[in-house]
Amino acid sequence: MNPIIPASLSRRSFLGSTAALTPLLFPYVIKEATGADGKNQDTLKIGLVGCGGRGTGAASQALSADYNIQLYAVADALAEKADATVKMLGDKFAGRVDVPQDRQFTGFDAYKKVIECCDVILLATPPGFRPGHMQAVVEAGKHMFCEKPMAVDAAGYRVALDAIRKAKEKKLSVVAGYCWRYSASRREAMRLLHDGQIGDVTSILSTYYTGPVKPMPEAAARKPEWSDVEWQIRNWYNFSWLSGDGMVEQAIHSVDKLCWAMKDADPISCFATGGRQIPSLGGNIYDHNHVAYEFPNNVICHVTSRQITGCYNENADIIRGTKGSLIIGKGNAPFIDGETRWRFKGEDKDMYQVEHDEFFAAIRKGEPRNDGDWMLHSTMVGIMGRMAAYTGKKITWDEAIKSEEDLAPEETLKWGDKFEPTPLPKPGQKA
Repeated sequence: MNPIIPASLSRRSFLGSTAALTPLLFPYVIKEATGADGKNQDTLKIGLVGCGGRGTGAASQALSADYNIQLYAVADALAEKADATVKMLGDKFAGRVDVPQDRQFTGFDAYKKVIECCDVILLATPPGFRPGHMQAVVEAGKHMFCEKPMAVDAAGYRVALDAIRKAKEKKLSVVAGYCWRYSASRREAMRLLHDGQIGDVTSILSTYYTGPVKPMPEAAARKPEWSDVEWQIRNWYNFSWLSGDGMVEQAIHSVDKLCWAMKDADPISCFATGGRQIPSLGGNIYDHNHVAYEFPNNVICHVTSRQITGCYNENADIIRGTKGSLIIGKGNAPFIDGETRWRFKGEDKDMYQVEHDEFFAAIRKGEPRNDGDWMLHSTMVGIMGRMAAYTGKKITWDEAIKSEEDLAPEETLKWGDKFEPTPLPKPGQKA
């Protein structure tokens, strides 16, 4: 069985590989059927690329956001995952899931087949594949919901950035899976922050302490018929070329809130520590990182993360200012302590659902919503921090975005191939 990835895994060459999509290059236009309110009422065909837990959740939220949509096609590296997602959603949304076996795609071109037959695409594969998938969706002129992060290295970031530029030109909606930006309480807290309620920001500490997300299984769990590539994709979280490391895959939410608080300004530079405290049975990612980002006016913002069982857990943001502090994640609701006191008291709806509610509302109104600029900025800030931790170097923003780092395997790599990923990084030493 083949994964839902382009035949070439190199993001650098992906831009030249979209010739296979020639019939899809013209933007998709929803038909002009409208209701009495003048809004578009056509049934939209939804395509899901990546049938893991997050992808299944995104499809469920999409189906909950707009009654007149239908899950029409899915793609996943593993047929059993695609089948399980279709069955689960079919039971929950009776009559609105129409995905027979011939629209449950697998193989190197699976994502292309979903894009071709659907109107709106939900991207939720391991993030190492995200830049190429984004490029294909935009070339086909389709709207997309894009899970975070949007790349795992600078090479992928530039491909994704090009896709966003084209999405704007085609007036396509692109909504990001950075869910906290869709939380009512966080939106209100950030509005007050940006309005000057705590004065000028002087420092930020963002924590993401939790247990392992997807621990590497015992080697005995690997079936003899599984190639290196299949084994790694089945355990994608543990390999940097697929996940980007916990700093980029999970703690990226903390990075995104930090960027949001700083009005999405570019950091000047960053330095970091990190490593692997608990030995892993495989994989090449760290289980802890601490990154210090430098912004203008000597403002230092920290993101610290850990994925180790049995330790203190916390997911919080402590934002200090010249007139007080904004605290998010300590207690039941965000609050400000200082010259002006405030605590959020409104309704905080499910932010995952709000993402899709606003996404489909934008499509129906014909008023494109595009999160592209800030979602890629946050992604690259996270990548920059990972680069600093892995190398032990101080990295400038300019160095980061121009980096030649490309974690993807050789472009000739196939599903059944042998592939030895890079070893666990050792700061201060060349790979």
